[in-house]
Amino acid sequence: MIFKSYYLGCLAHASYLIGDEATKTAVIVDPQRDIEQYTNDARSLGLTIRHVILTHFHADFVAGHLELAEATGARIHLGARAKAEYAFEPMKDGASIEFGSVKLAALETPGHTPEGITILVYDLSKDAMKPTAALTGDTLFVGDVGRPDLMASAGFSADDLAGAMYDSIHTKLETLPDDVQVWPAHGAGSMCGKQLSNERFSTIGAQRASNWAFRAMPKAEFVREATRDLPMQPAYFGFAADLNRRHRPTLTAALARALKPVSLDEIVRALNAGAIVLDAREPDDFARGHLAGSVNLGLSGKYATWAGTLLDRTKPIYLVAAPGKETEAAVRLGRIGFDQVKGFLAEGAAAFASRADLVRSFQRWTALELAQQLAAPNPPHVLDVRAETEWREKRIEGAQLVPLPELERRIAEIPKDRRVVIHCAGGYRSSIAASLLMKHGRTNLEDLIGGLGAWEKANNPVVR
Repeated sequence: MIFKSYYLGCLAHASYLIGDEATKTAVIVDPQRDIEQYTNDARSLGLTIRHVILTHFHADFVAGHLELAEATGARIHLGARAKAEYAFEPMKDGASIEFGSVKLAALETPGHTPEGITILVYDLSKDAMKPTAALTGDTLFVGDVGRPDLMASAGFSADDLAGAMYDSIHTKLETLPDDVQVWPAHGAGSMCGKQLSNERFSTIGAQRASNWAFRAMPKAEFVREATRDLPMQPAYFGFAADLNRRHRPTLTAALARALKPVSLDEIVRALNAGAIVLDAREPDDFARGHLAGSVNLGLSGKYATWAGTLLDRTKPIYLVAAPGKETEAAVRLGRIGFDQVKGFLAEGAAAFASRADLVRSFQRWTALELAQQLAAPNPPHVLDVRAETEWREKRIEGAQLVPLPELERRIAEIPKDRRVVIHCAGGYRSSIAASLLMKHGRTNLEDLIGGLGAWEKANNPVVR
């Protein structure tokens, strides 16, 4: 048996290839939408991808099941409760796919979603009775379970799904042997749970000992814990989950439209007509000079997640990127189903560098410089755009909290008659915030380089 894991850090997403050397067959579980790594690896291993499995309809990314089916002819498998527009083979409890020394058996494990399944992986050459691994999707993470509230817009109660999660954990996954490896679909940083570990995999025994969800407790207590203090749900989650049910165009088709150079004049006309100009350069470059009205989402951070959270998916998008980064910028939007990219600015930022009438900029300060300004007469107003949970833990004294996802609807709360220095944890979100405020006509904006992390490193005080 061949077992290979893949991890996409920007979306904290894990996917898997399971293959058999004798039959030259491979299965891909929970693939990302850009599928080249799977097809390339299968080719180098002498395998043919014949099956693709989704453990559930993912909300945080658009999966690559249709892309793999088109490229390889692979059959798509979903949980038995799934409803989709494309042809698929439903997997009930005990349903299996077997080839050579490999057997993949389904456990229906609803909770995060109604159709969720866990795939038990058997290496028949070693033990035909006991699985070696469980691909748990978003049912069981390392350290947590999947949040149960993402299906509310589809008519499913978070309490009901949390109750189903309790049953999935305590009547199915808890019965597996201690040494069965746990390979989930997400790690730390995913918005699909609350307290995911940085560890990419674990074992049932380790989770039984450390994961709160395995504690002996009444179902009602489990439901309360599973539905408490859930993180913000990004605006695109419902849209992406729905796309995973639909027969939609492939990423290849979307990129064919997106990867075409567009002139500066055309982009300015589109911007004036309501289109989004997304500047994917890093905060320093954006601060030094950017096209007026553009939004900054640097490729070094959670670019796609913030795009899906902040941008209007019904509006066309034009990209400004560092030379050679245009494809990455478009692909990462395509991973969340933002296929409305109409092109990228030919020559990148160089196209508007000499157009003073179109260029805007703002100042960025070091932690030492900001501390000096706050101690001087007429100090600037400090705007903190982190999450409320971060702010409660520690903050700069006197800072105003407006979390980034709430910024545009709460602009009126931010002073107009003072300089405003924006900060986040590390300097990524604050640059996004500056771009959004400038897009709405605000001036006198500045940014703290390195965010609160740099502030603390410079031994400046925080309120805890």
